[in-house]
Amino acid sequence: MTAGRQHSETARQLVHMSMGSFALMLRWLTWWQALALAATALLFNFFVLPSIAGHLYRAGDDPRRLHGILFYPLSVLMLLLCFPHRPDIVGGAWGILAIGDGIATLVGRAVGGTRWPWNRDKSVAGTSAFIVGGTAAAACLLVWCRPASVPVESPVFIVTIALLAAIAAGAVETIPVRLDDNLSVALTAGATLWLASLIDQTQLAPAWTVLRTWLPYAVAANVAVAALGYRARTVSMSGALTGAIIGTIIFASLGWRGWLLLVLTFVAASVCSRLGLHRKMLLGIAEERGGRRGAGNAIANTGVAALCALLAVLTTSADTARLAFVAALAAAGSDTIASEIGKAWGRRTWSITSLKHVPPGTSGAISVEGTAAGIVGALALGFAGSLLGLVPESAVVMIAIASLAGSLLESWLGATLEGPGVLNNDMLNFINSATAAFVAVLLA
Repeated sequence: MTAGRQHSETARQLVHMSMGSFALMLRWLTWWQALALAATALLFNFFVLPSIAGHLYRAGDDPRRLHGILFYPLSVLMLLLCFPHRPDIVGGAWGILAIGDGIATLVGRAVGGTRWPWNRDKSVAGTSAFIVGGTAAAACLLVWCRPASVPVESPVFIVTIALLAAIAAGAVETIPVRLDDNLSVALTAGATLWLASLIDQTQLAPAWTVLRTWLPYAVAANVAVAALGYRARTVSMSGALTGAIIGTIIFASLGWRGWLLLVLTFVAASVCSRLGLHRKMLLGIAEERGGRRGAGNAIANTGVAALCALLAVLTTSADTARLAFVAALAAAGSDTIASEIGKAWGRRTWSITSLKHVPPGTSGAISVEGTAAGIVGALALGFAGSLLGLVPESAVVMIAIASLAGSLLESWLGATLEGPGVLNNDMLNFINSATAAFVAVLLA
């Protein structure tokens, strides 16, 4: 890399960070004014910027195609559309995008050092700077942009949720996919801050009592199950550790009933992964590591459920959170059931986008056998949630419909975005379970 190139990248990141100062205007702008300015910035970056600031473009960037300089205002525009009445959430996420993402590149390039095993292009130093800078910017903007309708929160709470949003966005930024990190960072930060906004601070003390009561049993049960799963070769070491943490969160939040549904979902997915294994291996479509599931798979399939379990004790909408919890697990389990049954016994598979016949295991492929198995699996897991007292029996059909919606969206995104490397399988699984939780709450 030449000195000129380094200077160009440094200038690019300084501009990237300085644009975050416009988030301060959210305190005075109406939603329509902010939306108009974001749209104007997008048009300016597309039509005008290439002719006056060519040094800001990386080698290979086509000014007339989507790239980081266009995704930046587009991300702000999407945040405004998602949170029209919460300029504080928009501002906090924007701060993480501007300061966190920008300083991560500058520090990563200047310091270097240890790289993340799953992405050698990202350094631990850069991610650490991302979290520190993003937390500071988000906390300040959450206070500065807070609308009068939002209750005043304690400084500790504000810093905590800013830190969680920065950690989540920083983790997503390290995922080695082609999805532009301006988009992934902004939306992850915005979603995390929104979830935190659902927390009722008056529930924190009662929630701590519940968590403390169940915690010893949760740790003991999940350590035992994780060890058994590792010995049975159903999970890798990272999968066992991550699964134990997620299982502990769910057990401590919802008790043994929520945890038992998690175990049932995992068992169903593991059994189906091993069905027809010989045929899958011959076709080259068997699960990696012989079906062993890693940390990424655990987070992708049960991360949303863990968040919903926490919200069940941290908000006053426990019934809604439990419904979302069951829907998220049903979607994750039924999707694996559909995929594995389809690969094992599906006679013909079609692309969800073109409806043309494609080989089994193709991204976005669906089959009659797999789809039917997925629906049955969603109904079964939803019914199990009802028997365990997590949701009423009347919600089972809604859960199945929500699971199907998540699965179809995942298949469509897989067919269109997984092949080019924009999304990977774990991200698709996370989107599947999040969509199912959202649809189930809408239907209810």
